[in-house]
Amino acid sequence: MRPAAEMKDFRRDLVSLLPKLRRFAMTLTRNASDADDLVQEACERAIARSHLWNGDGRLESWVYAMTRNLWVDEIRKRKVRSGSAAAVFELDQLNVEATAEKAVYVNQVQKMILSMPEGLASVFLLVNVEGHSYRETAEILGIPVGTVMSRLSTARLRLAAMLSESTERRA
Repeated sequence: MRPAAEMKDFRRDLVSLLPKLRRFAMTLTRNASDADDLVQEACERAIARSHLWNGDGRLESWVYAMTRNLWVDEIRKRKVRSGSAAAVFELDQLNVEATAEKAVYVNQVQKMILSMPEGLASVFLLVNVEGHSYRETAEILGIPVGTVMSRLSTARLRLAAMLSESTERRA
């Protein structure tokens, strides 16, 4: 069992990860409600299993991997229950304290990222938004580093094409 001071630090560090964890969960679930449920379940599991966290590596990577595994389990459960893993796509309002134009642009980019297939969106978010290395991203998602590089390249090309298409429509 961890000493009370270490447990307090662990929980503080976990709370600081919540915004990043929610963004990651959105790339997996495509649904704000499911993302919130997934984050809550991941946090509960992380706290319950905090004794397994040895302090090596990044807590963020450990919790992300746990979140992904929970989502894979949920998809399996849904397939069994309904015969389909289709999820309803829902977007949250962004809580951006910026100009209305910037908020619209950020929301548009978020929609574009979330419109990509789950594997592409998750890789893009982890590398380009959260700053994880290819190796860390591969570990979190349980895929080879080469697959991370391939998916990231595809995601970047898709996003560039979508942004170009969007710009052309506005012109």
